Amino acid sequence: MAPRTPLLLIGGIIVLCCLTAIANAEEYMLYKDPKQPLAGRIIDLMKRMTLEEKIGQMTQIERTVAKHDVMIKYFIGSVLSGGGSVPAKHAPPEKWVDMFMGTTTPIRLQFFPTTLALVPQGKDPELVKKIGAATALEVRATGIPYAFAPCIAACRDPRWGRCFESYSEDQSIIKSMTELIPGLQGDRPANVQKGVPYVAGQQYVAACAKHYVGDGGTVNGINENNTIATWGQLLRLHMPAYYDSVIKGVSTIMISYSSWNGKKMHVNRDLITGFLKKTQRFRGFVISDWQAIDRITSPEHANYTYSIETSINAGLDMIMVPYNYTEFIDGLTFLVKNNFIPMSRIDDAVKRILRVKFAMGLFEHPLADYSMAKYLGHPAHREIAREAVRKSLVLLKNGKSADQPLLPLPKKAKKILVAGTHANDIGNQCGGWTIEWHGKSGDITPGTTILSAIKNTVDPNTQVHYTKNPDPNHVKTSNYSYAIVVVGEVPYSETYGDSLNLTLPHPGPSIIKNVCASTKCVVVLVTGRPVVFEPYLAQVDALVAAWLPGSEGQGVADVLFGDYGFTGKLPSHGSKMLSNSQ
Repeated sequence: MAPRTPLLLIGGIIVLCCLTAIANAEEYMLYKDPKQPLAGRIIDLMKRMTLEEKIGQMTQIERTVAKHDVMIKYFIGSVLSGGGSVPAKHAPPEKWVDMFMGTTTPIRLQFFPTTLALVPQGKDPELVKKIGAATALEVRATGIPYAFAPCIAACRDPRWGRCFESYSEDQSIIKSMTELIPGLQGDRPANVQKGVPYVAGQQYVAACAKHYVGDGGTVNGINENNTIATWGQLLRLHMPAYYDSVIKGVSTIMISYSSWNGKKMHVNRDLITGFLKKTQRFRGFVISDWQAIDRITSPEHANYTYSIETSINAGLDMIMVPYNYTEFIDGLTFLVKNNFIPMSRIDDAVKRILRVKFAMGLFEHPLADYSMAKYLGHPAHREIAREAVRKSLVLLKNGKSADQPLLPLPKKAKKILVAGTHANDIGNQCGGWTIEWHGKSGDITPGTTILSAIKNTVDPNTQVHYTKNPDPNHVKTSNYSYAIVVVGEVPYSETYGDSLNLTLPHPGPSIIKNVCASTKCVVVLVTGRPVVFEPYLAQVDALVAAWLPGSEGQGVADVLFGDYGFTGKLPSHGSKMLSNSQ
């Protein structure tokens, strides 16, 4: 048998690495021949692999520990970059490529509206597909071949800190939004079997539907908590979008931290192996969430050997370790050699992982280069994002009475006031999972703030005065034609975003009171979910839900000033708390 070494494959968020045999140039290896059937290539490569190499394929580690000697010694199959883990601050795409390959241009990432914001457009799956295709190009620009999207959770309680990652609580809407998958991966040809992963080429990336299953239905919206539901309720409220994702050839599916009726999803063999793999005939690979198998026990990591055994036997194929890789590899090796985990289970996992890697073309195109960098922040992608922002805005109130609407605002005015914590803050517009894990307020990435968009839109002779939190006496005596108040939630993600009461954060309420008591005003809410606005509704003349619009704030101004009409609708029943007095 020829000696082997890992062949590093580029990826900023994820690096999928495969094994290649070093052999004489004359030796023919079937798995290297793209003309051969996929099944034959997989079988040929697996025959050449040792147990150590197979376990390495099942191991995903964080980039900070992915040193060259580690990759070689342990045959590591995948590397990810955790939230906020970057080779350098504002790293250009070339830096990502160089980090793994081991002249720069300024990086300009494109941030689209968040998942929840994409639904008010009137269920526009074609636009979502375009967003997926643009995202794939920008991801590939940094050398990344794999994206942890889409999130197809059904947010049943807006107190959940990940509600902004969900399209809706309505499965008919979520199902239509799975068009992001062919956007990311390319359209599945008719001759490719349903359920089999498919990636169209080097301008696309492997997708990941998550988090399987019931993550948005936990008690009281508590992140990673328990979803209480009958089998019928689980199928009806949380499962349908997974059917569509599998049919569309999604490459991977990530398991949820949460439990179903008290049983951790990461050990639920009936749902992972029985229902997903056998009943739905999913042929991609199943991946854990970040350090998720540690959380199988309470306290965490209390019995790691048990966690490895139960998760792998449940049907997980790749484990996001991400740091303690030696303990995982040693533990899994011991369990296999001592027959606690059958070799057939390891072979099934590796077969699925290799199927995805072959589908991605990683054996034919193993290395990233700089040629895709031109797509990062491409003007065409900015226009798609701007269109998505326009279509995501929801008009909740317009005028103190129906015959006296405030919107659209006149572009020609003597003097207008723009106020609020979110008017001139690109970080607040983008929300969580932007640059940093939880996101961050401030000037974190290039983009157009709502304030800049307003200035770009109004007549050149209109004076635009901006104050984040203006003094009420100033507002009263300044004789503004009207005011635009932009307030909302500060960035968050996961458990840090869980809310007990969904109140509008301070100082939003006081800014609304200080401004709207003395002048006509429209309030623009920048939030990742519905928030309670009823106490302030009578004070304002107009109210707009902008959700988290991302980097293209110009789309907000496009609609406020009437260049485009409001077309957005509320994405979930829970949003009714925003619109009780429309």
